[in-house]
Order: sequence, then structure tokens, then C-alpha cells
Amino acid sequence: MRRMKNLIGLVGLSMVVACGGAQTQSAEHGSAGGSEHASGSEHASGHAHPGHGGQGMHHDFSDVERFAAMFDDPERDEWQRPDEVVALLQLTPGAIVADLGAGTGYFESYLSSAVGDAGRVLALDVEPAMVAHMQTRFQDARLSNIEAGVVAGDDPGLEPDSVDRILIVDTWHHLDDRGAYAAKLAQALRPGGFVLVVDFTQESPHGPPVARRLLATAVAQELQAGGLAARVIEDESLPYQYVVRADKTAAP
Repeated sequence: MRRMKNLIGLVGLSMVVACGGAQTQSAEHGSAGGSEHASGSEHASGHAHPGHGGQGMHHDFSDVERFAAMFDDPERDEWQRPDEVVALLQLTPGAIVADLGAGTGYFESYLSSAVGDAGRVLALDVEPAMVAHMQTRFQDARLSNIEAGVVAGDDPGLEPDSVDRILIVDTWHHLDDRGAYAAKLAQALRPGGFVLVVDFTQESPHGPPVARRLLATAVAQELQAGGLAARVIEDESLPYQYVVRADKTAAP
């Protein structure tokens, strides 16, 4: 799998999606920007034709009960490896982290623990029903350092210099005008902050139709278009996904 990921990285920054491919059973994590955030949801066949920073896929996530059964399936842990993903964020107590496309809140307990009582987790999604579900979930679990909120599909809704980290899992390929979106993420980050994008490889058994998937190098290029310094992380062990880190650069 590591060799396959490396081969994907050699395809070139000018390519955004692979050609062809039938619809597969997807496993995604949320719905910001019309997204699904990891664990077994169905992808729409899609009407988008994603190019560099172009239109993403869109999906209806209002049936929370249906998607919760997939997003929070215990079997997801085996391949999503949330502990490893959160470790890559390098969070410290007191940090503020935003999870864009949080869906049903799969990652939130891990993020909550990593930032501690003095920190804050922003669980953000475009689907109001998902956000309402998360609010109940966090209240029942007594996770007082998490705030769930609704955001627009084209705007993360974050104030300038307001967050230390941004996590985007299986959501990036759903966003429209990704270069412009990346610029808003760059503005939201504090100095020393970074974005972590996790999305599906071309050969993954989960995810959108192959023709709708983005190459890791293309994601890096889109984040760079927004003013971030992006690179593909090579030493992670996720079996079906790649990870791109994009750091806030110093002001000129």
C-alpha cells in the first residue's frame, strides 16, 4: 500500500482526478461542503467535474440515523485509525482545533482528549441535522470542550488567526473552489498552525467513484494555491487514505 501511495504521488501536480471507475461503496466522515467524513456512507454518482480547485461532489446528509450507523461503525476504527490521525495533528493541551465536515462527531472524543479541558474543539458541518446530532452526543458524553456548529459549504466560518489546527477527513473532494477555500483556511490559522487533509487513495475499497477521487499531489497543489505550504506525509500507515499537511506560511 505504501508503494501504491508513492506511485500516486509521482503522477504529477497537474492531475486532479483519475479517469473512469464505477461507483464504489464509500466510507466518509462528515458533510461540510456536501461531504462525507469516513465510515461507510454511499456516495452519490455526482454531477461535479472536479478540476483544479473546481466543483466538488455534493450529497444529502439529512438522514442522520442512516449515516450514523455507517460513520460510527466500530469496524471503521481498524482502517481509519483515529489515534494515528489525531497524533499527526500534534495537538497540545489548550490548543484550538476545528474539524471541518465533522458529520456525526466520530473524531471528536479523540480531539477533546488531546486538547484537554483548557482547549477547544470546533465540530463544524454544513448539515444542520448532523450538527444537532453532535450537540446531543457531546452533551450526553459530557464533552464540555466541544462546540458543534453549522457552516456554509464555501466558507469554514472561522475568524482570522483563531485556530491552531484544522482537520478535514474525506471531505476535501466535496468542496467547490478549493483554492479559494484553502485561502480562508490559511487566514483562520494562527502562526505555526496547519491543516491536515485525509482523503481516499485511488485503489481504496471505500470512497467515491474512482473518477471523483483527488490525487494527494493535487490536494497539495490546491492548498498551496491558498497560500499554504503543503506536502504529502509519507510515513503514515492508513491503508486506504493519504494525508496532506499544509502549514501556515509567514507573512511576507
